[in-house]
Amino acid sequence: MIEVTILAVALSMDSFAVSIGLGTKKNAPGLALKAGLFFGMFQSLMLFIGYFGGKGILGWIETYAYWAASGLLILIGAKMIYESFQEGIEEDILVITNKVMLILAITTSIDAMAAGFSLTLLDVSPYVACFIIGIITFIFSVSGVFIGRHSGTWLRSKAEIFGGTILILIGIKILIF
Repeated sequence: MIEVTILAVALSMDSFAVSIGLGTKKNAPGLALKAGLFFGMFQSLMLFIGYFGGKGILGWIETYAYWAASGLLILIGAKMIYESFQEGIEEDILVITNKVMLILAITTSIDAMAAGFSLTLLDVSPYVACFIIGIITFIFSVSGVFIGRHSGTWLRSKAEIFGGTILILIGIKILIF
C-alpha cells in the first residue's frame, strides 16, 4: 500500500503545480474545491482506465511487463521534469470555467493512464488504489490553490521535478526488484 501512496503523491504533482498556478489568479470562491474535485476524479478515472487497459494486454506482453511498466514510469517522470522548465498554461487562462477545469483535469491526468498499467504489477485492489490516488490528488489540488494564492508560482516547477523524480525512482525499483 505504501507504493500506491508514493505513486499517488508523484502523480498528483502535475495537478498540484497547475493548482498553484490557478491560485495566483483572481478567482471565484470555491476554486480550491472545484480544482480538487476535477483533478481528483480525473486522476482516479484515468488510472482506472490505464489499469484495465494494462490488464487486457498483460497476457500478450507478460514477459516484458516489468520492462514496459518501468519504461512508462521513467518516461512519465522525465516528461514531468522536462515540463517543469516550460511555461505553464495557467498564465494564458483569463477565466476559470468548468470547461477550462475539464481540459486541465484531462491534461494533468493523462500520465495517470499510463501509470495505471504499472498497477497491474502490484498486489493491490485497483479500486482501493484509484480511491487513494483520487483522495491524495484532491488534497494536493486544494492545497495548491491556497498555496498559489499566498505564495505565487515559485513552488510550481519544484513540485513537478519532485513528482517526476519519484516516478523515475519507482520505475527503477520495478526493474531492480
